Amino acid sequence: MSGKPKLYYFDGRGKMESIRWLLAAAGVEFEEEFLETREQYEKLLQGGSLLFQQVPMVEIDGMKMVQTRAIANYIATKYNLYGKDLRERALIDMYVGGTDDLMGFIMMFPFLSAEDKEKQRAFIVQKATSRYFPAYEKVLKDHGQDFLVGNSLSWADVHLLEAILMVEEKKSDVLSGFPQLQAFKARISSIPTIKKFLEPGSQRKPVPDDKYVETVRRVLRMYYDLKAN
Repeated sequence: MSGKPKLYYFDGRGKMESIRWLLAAAGVEFEEEFLETREQYEKLLQGGSLLFQQVPMVEIDGMKMVQTRAIANYIATKYNLYGKDLRERALIDMYVGGTDDLMGFIMMFPFLSAEDKEKQRAFIVQKATSRYFPAYEKVLKDHGQDFLVGNSLSWADVHLLEAILMVEEKKSDVLSGFPQLQAFKARISSIPTIKKFLEPGSQRKPVPDDKYVETVRRVLRMYYDLKAN
């Protein structure tokens, strides 16, 4: 395949949203094919496009890539968002891994019952403010630079900003006790490619709604209910 990367997923955030963020931060235009029916999903399966029978799947540089971390790793490397040496890449991996843990608590949120959502909301905010945000606050203070790693934008910065905005959707003043992260959010949000992605009309997806949940359940035949932590 040549030209723009093509993303195969649902018309919603899920595991593909971080890929959208990374491409947007790199200034790369991409196309999307949204899965709306079980038949679309089965066509990808039967065509051999989904190595492990899962989405996300991204067509890029002649490859049909699956596994979210592998896709993000490739994009970050290709577009110089993965550090300048082995040490920087190790730090980026570590910070991205921590952010992934926090985002994992948020990703399941739309699929919970109303009662469990309230419990999970409190759990997300508690984890963010007691474990993850203090860690990044310290990293930024100790590093003394505008970015988490080195002196240029990396995958770690993009991923953390995405997570911050997701947690703020659960509690708008969640950064009130974190001045370093407040400044970080303002800086990274003002980078032209990211600023464009944050504007209305971009390919950034909104907070998942009932329609998104119903589509995912129907296409993937998810008939069970998730439980809050």
